[in-house]
Amino acid sequence: MTRKQKRFAVILGGLAFLGAATGLTFYALGQKASYFYMPADLASADVQPGQRIRLGGLVEDGTIVRGADASVSFAVTDHESSVKVSYKGVLPDLFREGQGVITEGSFGADGMFIADSVLAKHDERYMPKEVAEGLKEKGVWVESEGD
Repeated sequence: MTRKQKRFAVILGGLAFLGAATGLTFYALGQKASYFYMPADLASADVQPGQRIRLGGLVEDGTIVRGADASVSFAVTDHESSVKVSYKGVLPDLFREGQGVITEGSFGADGMFIADSVLAKHDERYMPKEVAEGLKEKGVWVESEGD
């Protein structure tokens, strides 16, 4: 092999390695992606049972039911439609009816959203960005002073 051929082989091998590393990185990131939906968006979305998504909106008034062994069920609404959510674990301290919430999980075969994490707003003026934007689009969210 000539010197020129060796250099070409090394460059080609390096490019192949970088291409494989890039492909594996994008594949891994694609597997961890979870898309954000509001309850009304789910009617037109093709969400399969078991597909991981983020569901955001407001905790619907009168829907929080606490069960045994730290299980909680509630509904998330955007004032157009609502989705029943089941969660087992400790809820954030500021979780309550009428507050913004983002849940992450997947739909079960029975149509119930099974959350494995629940995030609630952290003070009186904050609303999670995705929830606030979704509610603004529907004309439900009213900004308070300082927003």
